[in-house]
Amino acid sequence: MKKMSKDGLILCDIQAKTFELSLSEQDTSSEIFIRRFMNSSIAKDFDNEVLLQNNLQPKDILDRLDEEYGKSDYGSLKYTANELYWIGYIYRYYAYTYEKTSTQVYRTVKPKELRQLFLPYHTMDPAQAIDRILEAKVMTSGCLNEEERQYNIYKKIRMSDENL
Repeated sequence: MKKMSKDGLILCDIQAKTFELSLSEQDTSSEIFIRRFMNSSIAKDFDNEVLLQNNLQPKDILDRLDEEYGKSDYGSLKYTANELYWIGYIYRYYAYTYEKTSTQVYRTVKPKELRQLFLPYHTMDPAQAIDRILEAKVMTSGCLNEEERQYNIYKKIRMSDENL
């Protein structure tokens, strides 16, 4: 697990502000926006920290997202600005500290799940909130890689069969 740094906090803040701005700048539902963002090329720039070398503001990031996917008005469910900010922050914090890609993080925790956890978890330290989310999903920090987790289960079953 990687320690959070100043650069990581900057990335978290930029992503959170981008998610928040999507409420007024994007016509799609919040879930569609988040799915597009987390699977986009701009998310890859966040993942490999290239974004820190550019002077992109949240509005610029949304413009690049529209260039990649095109404008859409699909869906109507919009999250609140606070929910979007928190979800964006948590996604980036998780990706940064656990050294996962945005796509991997998105597959692990969907926006609908995070929205349900907003009220109980939004006042927690992000690291603690992520630990609780992963704990509830039976994905502790020592076993975050799903394939590794499944392999360990397989080994336990295999060893118990050999001992019979």
